[in-house]
Amino acid sequence: MTVVEPIRNIEDIKKLEKYFANHSKRDLLMFTIGTNCGLRISDIVALNVGDVRNKSHIQIIEKKTKKFKKFPINSKLKPMFQDYTKGKPSDEALFVTHFRNRMDRFGAYYILKTACKAVNLKEKIGTHTMRKTFGYHHYKKFKDIAMLQKIFNHSSPAITLRYIGIEQDQIDESYANFIL
Repeated sequence: MTVVEPIRNIEDIKKLEKYFANHSKRDLLMFTIGTNCGLRISDIVALNVGDVRNKSHIQIIEKKTKKFKKFPINSKLKPMFQDYTKGKPSDEALFVTHFRNRMDRFGAYYILKTACKAVNLKEKIGTHTMRKTFGYHHYKKFKDIAMLQKIFNHSSPAITLRYIGIEQDQIDESYANFIL
């Protein structure tokens, strides 16, 4: 099993956002939700238009854990939701394929993988990359592993640190700075 990584470099995130902005509003929105909310891809593709339009919070039952989750929609996503959902019925899937089917995680993976290749990202990429990117940068900004553990519903801080790649960063730094 290949372990995917977060996108650690903010400039790489901006490159991807620019790529998506030039190719697809849908894909940009999916990526932005993933990197700003930390949801699993199964929960992102399960969203309907009515779940986000004119809302202050997103409320879901997580597919994997079956737990209720509620969190505010940030100022980056609000105008994106408003623009993207305009004229769409509330019960329509937020992310649909060109064939008008609900997008699945395989389609999301292909979109992300294609974009990362186009902007020359070398990280091991998968759909969890978006969730891990959220976690990595949330931790870097707030240094609150307990909060992130709660957001991710992890059982321990160590699991959260390992999941977002901080543990490996710390190991790498330790080796790099240890010279006899």
